[in-house]
Amino acid sequence: MKHSPDDRTSDEKVKYLKLLSRDFPNRDSASTRIINLQAILNLPKGTEHFLSDVHGEDESFFHVLKNGSGVIKTKIEKTFKGELTSSGMRKLATLVYYPEETLEYRLKNENSEEFYEINLLRLIRLTKVVTEKYTRMEIRKALPKEFVYIIEELLYEYGQADDRYYNEIIRTIIELDRAGAFIVVLAEVIQRFAVAHLHIIGDIYDRGNGAHIIMDRLESYHSLDIQWGNHDILWMAAASGSLASIASAIRISLRYGSIATLEEGYGISLRPLSIFAYEYYSGDPCPKFMPKANPANHTFTEKERDEISKMQKAIAMIQFKLEAQIVLRNPQWGMQNRAILDKVDLEKGVVEIEGVEYKLNDTNMNTLSKTEPFQLNSDEEDVMRQLQKSFMKSEKLQRHTRMLYNRGAVYACYNNNLLYHGCIPMDENGEFLPIKLDENSYRGKELLDKCDFYSRKGFFSKDAKKREFGQDIMWFLWAGKNSPLFGKEKMTTFESYFIDDKSTSVEPKNWYYEFRDEEKSCIKILSEFGLSGNARIVNGHVPVKVKKGESPIKAGGKLIVIDGGFSRAYQGVTGIAGYTLIYNSEGMALVSHGPFISTEDSIKNGTDIAVSTEVIENYKERILVKQSDVGKKLSEEIYDLKELLFMYREGIIKEK
Repeated sequence: MKHSPDDRTSDEKVKYLKLLSRDFPNRDSASTRIINLQAILNLPKGTEHFLSDVHGEDESFFHVLKNGSGVIKTKIEKTFKGELTSSGMRKLATLVYYPEETLEYRLKNENSEEFYEINLLRLIRLTKVVTEKYTRMEIRKALPKEFVYIIEELLYEYGQADDRYYNEIIRTIIELDRAGAFIVVLAEVIQRFAVAHLHIIGDIYDRGNGAHIIMDRLESYHSLDIQWGNHDILWMAAASGSLASIASAIRISLRYGSIATLEEGYGISLRPLSIFAYEYYSGDPCPKFMPKANPANHTFTEKERDEISKMQKAIAMIQFKLEAQIVLRNPQWGMQNRAILDKVDLEKGVVEIEGVEYKLNDTNMNTLSKTEPFQLNSDEEDVMRQLQKSFMKSEKLQRHTRMLYNRGAVYACYNNNLLYHGCIPMDENGEFLPIKLDENSYRGKELLDKCDFYSRKGFFSKDAKKREFGQDIMWFLWAGKNSPLFGKEKMTTFESYFIDDKSTSVEPKNWYYEFRDEEKSCIKILSEFGLSGNARIVNGHVPVKVKKGESPIKAGGKLIVIDGGFSRAYQGVTGIAGYTLIYNSEGMALVSHGPFISTEDSIKNGTDIAVSTEVIENYKERILVKQSDVGKKLSEEIYDLKELLFMYREGIIKEK
């Protein structure tokens, strides 16, 4: 990039470079940085790991995160082929995944000195292989300060120095009782460098108990982006103070008996709701509101089931009222038909939906007013204000939500791949569907950008009206007609509870899900986002029904569906435990996962999630960092640093 002399010395340019000089105060520091960045540009591109639809299943998620969807196992096989048995490789992999737990378990029955010596050497060798794409400076930055010198000696002297020198370091580590600590650090380094960047394509939250635990881990993850799923945006809206979203988040947690995230994770007490529910539904067994079986949960007592069912019914009725208020104050969405409570006739025991009358299976709606069906009564208002305060005062929930905003968005373009959770809404002709969000209609990329814009207003805006409308848009993204995160015509929650006729509970998908199988449609979508060539779409949200012969690779390889299948509820439908994606310097591969048993079983028996890999693309030559998005940013930094060097040489900026 060339500039005229005037450009190089403009006031604005000098001002920017003076700021840069704070980090690089002289020619030596700037030159060192340039040399390091130039070296990075010529290394192979780091491994990208794509996960989706975690649904709060923390144990399964952590295992896939630790094993890198088979990346670490592949590195072990590459390093120790012909040297270790398959059992030995499994044990080494388990040590890498769960170092502290494995040490505690295995040292009960094995000679500690021999175990330490063998495994320290193996981990050093594996670390060398895993970190081959990184500069020494990058590795040094990731190491705990107290371990830097010794680990660098072990890494860079292995195979180079006299064996006596090397073995003496190992023996000294063992004698000083530091071997366990070194093993833990090496295992963490291997996990850290096996994957350069993580993509979470939506739905961290949902029916599992561990969304808050997952978010805690993601907060400290070294390189990450998130594309919001419809369940994520629901919790983000709830954290923003949206009453309808708070009600929905609580109802779903109660429906699946997964209240740990609410109560233990975020310190949100359901006591006000419980008191209210017993007051209004004390004699109601609420059979349709019993918590659904969840394998991750303990068995509920009869008393607990009764309490949960009453709370779920109470919050569901509140939800239906609050949602009706949203759709009625946003008529531009064309969702007035989702305001249902005014069409309920309790005396006749029926409800009218879209002009058709259906029999209700439950007419005990104690909080429903004939004259004001969409208004909360005073007790409901009191409960919701208490819950709203709890959501907005939860320090951890607010911190997690800010992280979702800071590291997330509706979509991302990364290394010529387009990532989004739900869909790009389309009509029956395969054209981008215009959706009237505000006074204007938007479609394609513009629609997603506008949804992102309003979602941020819903959390950050100090203007009450803008904040409320932003929260309404977030609710629309959760459950709105043809929303890009939801991707369906309607969410039939009322029907699934109160009407036995299953035809009323059908949620028709947007036309996108028909057209995404066609290559021309995917090329059209990619072009809309400025991507071409070997660009691909990576999509989540809808489980791939492998049992029925469905393939996750669609449109001639232009679109890949990676619903992670972490939720056990879907595994019976899909036939597997979902897909993840690996994209490294050598190509792209789709990884199919078997069910995860447990962390305990992995530690005791060396079991891993069974995976099978399907290569999507293999490159003749490895992709280098300079060919990636990261490389473009580094090249820009190099350019700026060279400009700073020019300023130092010319005396325009003083060195320090």
